[in-house]
Amino acid sequence: MVAMESDSELDRGDAAPAFELPGTDGETYTLDSFDADALLVVFTCNHCPYAQAKFDLLNDLAAEYDDLAVVGINPNDAAEYPDDSFEAMRERVADGTIAYDAYLRDETGAVADAYDAVCTPDPFLFGRDGDAFRLRYHGRLDDALNPDDEPTEYYIRDAVDAVLAGEEVGVPDRPSRGCSIKWPSE
Repeated sequence: MVAMESDSELDRGDAAPAFELPGTDGETYTLDSFDADALLVVFTCNHCPYAQAKFDLLNDLAAEYDDLAVVGINPNDAAEYPDDSFEAMRERVADGTIAYDAYLRDETGAVADAYDAVCTPDPFLFGRDGDAFRLRYHGRLDDALNPDDEPTEYYIRDAVDAVLAGEEVGVPDRPSRGCSIKWPSE
């Protein structure tokens, strides 16, 4: 396990790159699937300890905020990392380990590439702007840099609260930290 840090090329105000991905619930999702004022897209997976350490926080966010859609997207190579297979994703949802608004499979890694994601978890928070979602925050969910650390500050809560209040996000973007994305082989 090597910690990677993400510093996406997406800037605040940029539109969310489009996607069309299958969900663990059998539905296909696009940006238009989410009728919320804020959208948290998190590139994540099942096996990475950094991602696992944030399951509860992401589940809590999905449960607590009515106007926030929490969407996990797993881009990892399932052939090399069977714990990240679509079936294993469905199992995590079925047993309650993952309770996001949607857990999607990015089989080719094309969506992760479009967002310039590099690690799991790699969170992108968007706010609705008319018919589009625009980036309001990209960075760490909290101040716990390692999987076993207990967070004392939850940057994502402050950022979500600002977006939902129609305010600028005062939380500075901090590079996300986690395991490298395991890009599918070509």
